[in-house]
Amino acid sequence: MDTFSSFDTASLKDLLLPFFGKRTDALLLQSEGRLSLLLKLSRKLYVRQSRLFDAAAECGRRAALEELGGQDCFSSPRAVCDYLHWHLGGREYEAFVMLTLDSQHRLLRVHECFRGTLAQTSVYPREIVKLVLQDNAAAAIFAHNHPSGVAEPSRADELLTQTLKQTLALIDVRVLDHFVVAGSRTVSFAERGLL
Repeated sequence: MDTFSSFDTASLKDLLLPFFGKRTDALLLQSEGRLSLLLKLSRKLYVRQSRLFDAAAECGRRAALEELGGQDCFSSPRAVCDYLHWHLGGREYEAFVMLTLDSQHRLLRVHECFRGTLAQTSVYPREIVKLVLQDNAAAAIFAHNHPSGVAEPSRADELLTQTLKQTLALIDVRVLDHFVVAGSRTVSFAERGLL
């Protein structure tokens, strides 16, 4: 059964008009019941618009990163949250990132350290230490996303954060926060007293 069979021609035209503009009438006439052509064209348009949205998201991510550069990140958690939403939001897999900071808490670098599956990722403290030393960082902020949309940190998240905090303390690097990003929500471990 055709996907659009429940639409009359006028309803279908109203639905397609925002996407095809002046070409809508011609496309409907050309299709003469063969809506597969319209579906193919719709998919091409969707891909084009999807690329445009991806480019806009990347511009927003870069703008947020510029806003962070040279600032005292710890006194501006809102800027960190905004950046993390651009960087981690909308991913279909779990990712763990680390922001390395200098002694004035200015951003040095953002590392996407690990990628996981829909529900988990593996984090290796040894690799975190290597990146911190590589950047000559004095502090770090961790973040990961929950593709499920639930921003509550798990017990495993809390244990990992404590392990990383203790490990980095051995080399005089402070862990300032760990954020969990899920949809439009962000949970800060520091605000919750979990650090």
